Amino acid sequence: MRFFEKMRGSGTCPPVVRPLETLSSFLGSLAGMALLGWLHAKLADPAGLALLIGSFGASAVLIFGAPKSPLAQPRNLVGGHALSAFVGVSVGLALPEPLWLTAALAVATAIAAMHLTRTLHPPGGATALIAVTSGPAIRSLGYVYVLCPALAGALILLSAALLTNALTPGRRYPEY
Repeated sequence: MRFFEKMRGSGTCPPVVRPLETLSSFLGSLAGMALLGWLHAKLADPAGLALLIGSFGASAVLIFGAPKSPLAQPRNLVGGHALSAFVGVSVGLALPEPLWLTAALAVATAIAAMHLTRTLHPPGGATALIAVTSGPAIRSLGYVYVLCPALAGALILLSAALLTNALTPGRRYPEY
């Protein structure tokens, strides 16, 4: 117990989150992910597309749970996913094998591209990785993967984040 008391007193613990912030994060992520899931079930999946990819769960943590983070801003969210998807598809087409090298090159190139364009968004690395390691349904999309799910999903999450954060007193999103 002393260990945690010492940590709390030394300022090394993260700040306590207000209940309203927690509720806003919960409701925003619920709305954003539910909307993505619903649109996937109703529109994307019947058309042979995907709209739900794992990296969007990580994006939800950033844009709803840490909306002040530079990595959660709209430019980073949208640009990071779209650019990383483009990089992932390009690397996957240029170097389909060996998969371990393709995956590493896709993620590393996506990070470099996001740095160069000032769109760094950590879930973008997963978006690039998904482009090269997922099954045939995603890989067969080719560059359509950039538009759907990457760009479309990011825009849907952004819409939910703008609405949710605007309705929460004391929250400002985007920061810039």
